[in-house]
Amino acid sequence: MPAVELPTQEAINEEIAEIHRAYAKSVAEGAPRRDHPLLDFPPYRGSVLRHPKQRLVVPRDPEAVELTGPVFGETDVTELDSDLTRQHPGEPIGERIIVTGRIVDRNGRPVRGQLVEIWQANAAGRYAHQWEQHPAPLDPNFTGYGRCLTDDDGRYTFITIKPGPYPWRNNTNAWRPAHIHFSIFGTAFTQRLVTQMYFPGDPLLPFDPIHQSIPDEDARRRLIATYDHDLSRPEWALGFRWDIVLDGPDATYMEEGR
Repeated sequence: MPAVELPTQEAINEEIAEIHRAYAKSVAEGAPRRDHPLLDFPPYRGSVLRHPKQRLVVPRDPEAVELTGPVFGETDVTELDSDLTRQHPGEPIGERIIVTGRIVDRNGRPVRGQLVEIWQANAAGRYAHQWEQHPAPLDPNFTGYGRCLTDDDGRYTFITIKPGPYPWRNNTNAWRPAHIHFSIFGTAFTQRLVTQMYFPGDPLLPFDPIHQSIPDEDARRRLIATYDHDLSRPEWALGFRWDIVLDGPDATYMEEGR
């Protein structure tokens, strides 16, 4: 079977630039700003296969859905769950980092007791997953999964390893920027929101169709964490701060329908 020829990075860049130009033109002509991308974003080849093509199914009895779904609470989440560097007998390889921030609503009010989950690649850019094909080393002391509950101030905190970039077959020489996946469950599993946090100064961000699929530049910028020197611990870990706004004009982009 002949190999599928992938588009070049230059072709992908031009597609992205054309979509951004069209968006900027529409805003200049009075159209409302749009934080979220179309579900089918052509430069992101996987969206063609992954986005939903039918309307959402509305349950006849929402309360019945809650009765049969999984549950969670404070007794299920331990301190060890939020420190991804202490989940195995040895120290993981890579740059230790602290990631913290607040989850708030559009008025800046803290969202308390939220179950926050993260998952990520290791320092070499490889996920601990059976389908992972990237020929980078696995780390026996790093699984790449953690969770915590937000406190009364809406704050979450994770200790982890900075993930590495990794290749993906969206186009020739395509590399995903370093990122951490975040999941927030609201008050029920049916309210789950998923997004990604990126790192400041990453040279791969302009080349990434997933990050660039967000049409508004300010909205893209809100997915990038801020280095916080006061949060860093001397001779131990660098600190990054990233707040999540759930709704309103400054809302954090969530992967709707992906």
